[in-house]
Amino acid sequence: MANNQHQVKAKKHLGQHFLNDESVAQKIADTLSLKDYKKVLEIGPGMGVLTKYLLKKDVKTYVIEIDTESVSYLQANYLNLAPRIIEKDFLKYDLNRVFKGGSFAIIGNFPYNISTQIVFKTLEMRDQIPEFSGMFQKEVAQRICSKEGSKVYGILSVLTQAFYNAEYLFTVPPSVFNPPPKVDSGVLRLTRKENHTLPCNEKLFFKIVKTAFQQRRKTLRNSLKTFNLSDNLKANVIFGKRPEQLSVQAFIELTQRIENDSC
Repeated sequence: MANNQHQVKAKKHLGQHFLNDESVAQKIADTLSLKDYKKVLEIGPGMGVLTKYLLKKDVKTYVIEIDTESVSYLQANYLNLAPRIIEKDFLKYDLNRVFKGGSFAIIGNFPYNISTQIVFKTLEMRDQIPEFSGMFQKEVAQRICSKEGSKVYGILSVLTQAFYNAEYLFTVPPSVFNPPPKVDSGVLRLTRKENHTLPCNEKLFFKIVKTAFQQRRKTLRNSLKTFNLSDNLKANVIFGKRPEQLSVQAFIELTQRIENDSC
């Protein structure tokens, strides 16, 4: 099997940084538990450095890749994978054309420029995605996994942790990529919670979290003014807090209060 890192040129507009360290690739592949699913989708496989380790596992591997040059490389070098190469944009493609409503995990060395959008699409499909692991810019990985009280705790942290348990696993230096990025990378794992349905209006929950953090320095009493809350509700001690002080559970309870207030 060919393994020439120079056969596909990294494209800046696609945010490509090809991983060229076999031990890191294997370590990322090994983050999958392979529980509750038989299929895995790798996003942005490039030249397959991570893919080759996934193909050794007892799981059916699919890859989705927008770069035609990388697709040609994979088709030539991973013949068994060829029927499961999806040449599409992950963010725009209807994955159920392949997965038909079934469960699958997501993994990848994600392009930095779309990594948060990948997480949001995963949240939309959470009923089908029991596990998610991969590499982000370190700062983004830390933000996803951070807890209340942290300066980096925000929309991404709350919305992800409402449905998944998030673990920051390890840091990866720029030197293992070609070309090397300017920052460290971080690998995380998301494991879907057993009960991943919220005991509140989920659309309202998303809206409250996003609205609160858009003015994160303000207290909730000020940032949530657009919700036309009653004076009685606004008097509650929780409205004197800033969003970063609230746990995921506190945001759920806040949503329930606002929901009941408008009844």
